Amino acid sequence: MQTSDQAIDAVERYSPAEERFNRRRRTVGLWLAPAVLLVLLALPMPLSVAGHRMAAIMGLVVVLWMTEALPMAVTAMLGPMLAVIFGVADARSALAPFADPIIFLFIGSFILAEAMFVHGVDRRIAFTALSSPLVGSSAIRVLVVYAAVATVLSMWISNTATTAMMFPIGLSIVNHLTRVAPRDEASRQSVRQFALGLLLLTSFGASVGGMATPVGTPPNLIGIGMLERIAHVRISFFQWMALGVPLVVLLFGFLVALFSSTARGLRVGEGSGDLVREELRRLGPLSQPERNVLVAFGVTVVLWIAPGLFTIGGWDETAFARGYATAMPEGIAAMVGAMLLFVLPVDWRTRRFTITWDQAVRIDWGIVLLYGGGLAIGGLAFSTGLADALGRGIAAWLPSHSSFVLTALFTATAIVLSEATSNTASANMIVPVAIAVAQAAGVRPVEPALGATLGASMGFMMPISTPPNAIVYSSGFIPITAMMRYGIALDVVAFVLIVAAVTLAGPLLF
Repeated sequence: MQTSDQAIDAVERYSPAEERFNRRRRTVGLWLAPAVLLVLLALPMPLSVAGHRMAAIMGLVVVLWMTEALPMAVTAMLGPMLAVIFGVADARSALAPFADPIIFLFIGSFILAEAMFVHGVDRRIAFTALSSPLVGSSAIRVLVVYAAVATVLSMWISNTATTAMMFPIGLSIVNHLTRVAPRDEASRQSVRQFALGLLLLTSFGASVGGMATPVGTPPNLIGIGMLERIAHVRISFFQWMALGVPLVVLLFGFLVALFSSTARGLRVGEGSGDLVREELRRLGPLSQPERNVLVAFGVTVVLWIAPGLFTIGGWDETAFARGYATAMPEGIAAMVGAMLLFVLPVDWRTRRFTITWDQAVRIDWGIVLLYGGGLAIGGLAFSTGLADALGRGIAAWLPSHSSFVLTALFTATAIVLSEATSNTASANMIVPVAIAVAQAAGVRPVEPALGATLGASMGFMMPISTPPNAIVYSSGFIPITAMMRYGIALDVVAFVLIVAAVTLAGPLLF
């Protein structure tokens, strides 16, 4: 049985030139990071001793994250560890964020996603949608449904796992079209253009879809966690979806409009539909493990959105609703769903259940540690006064301190940074700065922090920007110039929509 990590490793490849660039970048980071640490320690700064040392540690961490000289999870653990060694904080307070309640939201949702992958629930959803009679032989409808499946799945499982799952399906469709297309150059060019649109929609749709829910992509939970821990602003699952889902719908509409020209005038033929239906037949009828996964997933989603439903119904002030909010926060709800997978039986006589522990531990623990380390470093920056000093310094430099200007600034910064480093590292670096600057400027920190959080999920221009980009680029159908051209367009539109959505809806929702 293939795991999600194995599927991702099987398709995520970089070109030789990109491998050389990454190797040089890592080498630079290994030398530059300790040099930055020592230089910042030696420079005089108008900070407390603890704040000065924390500034040096953060300098080292930022360099290591941007160059990926060390695995990012290792860097995330190194920061708090150095804070303890340098006397910035004691071990208990420095390491406490690794047990933050949102950590368990990560773990529970990752286990649910792994169960979906292990039992092929994601593939069944994809093949069922693509085999619909409504799709027919229209290339544009295939494109739209394919992109919709990638976008919806990535609301609940990682964008990288979604892309890894959808990628071979897309390649199968493209290979079929290549075999049946006429041999003239115009027909071959039409197929290549369709392949370009289909595969870029796999990557872009998965990255966009992750913005819809808190569990769709790690930056969302990083932003939520830092706002709650640092700014004492709590954002519920339902509140996030009230902002994220409309934003994703708008971006999805733009993606369809952007790539519809790549399918114009092309018909995929009945053979493509037959190919998808054959794959669906191979999966057979819905199995007991699949039913169990859907039950556990459905229960978890209901538990997540129940507080929002209470609010809509006007019951949020009842004793039951208040008791529910206390007893069933999002992290506990995610763990309830994950625990169901260990008790819903596949075969009771042999005591075989939906997921085993060996399967469950294959989740991406690196992201969990990266989140904990980022939260720890952000908290230490505030507790030592470093964030306040940094915020006041940046605020004094800015010509305007309005919420709109700060939101636009940090959204743009996060988008640009996410082109060069991972979206999770980008969120860890930008969100606490956004909160600090907003507080120093006397502005509510919610909107700038949300702009930075959502902006960190962008990064569409280069294969190295995100793992989904690297996966689809490995197909050979996507010239780097095309990825950059479409990626810039999506970055610009996403920037406008994120800033508009956050500044207009943020004060109403949060």
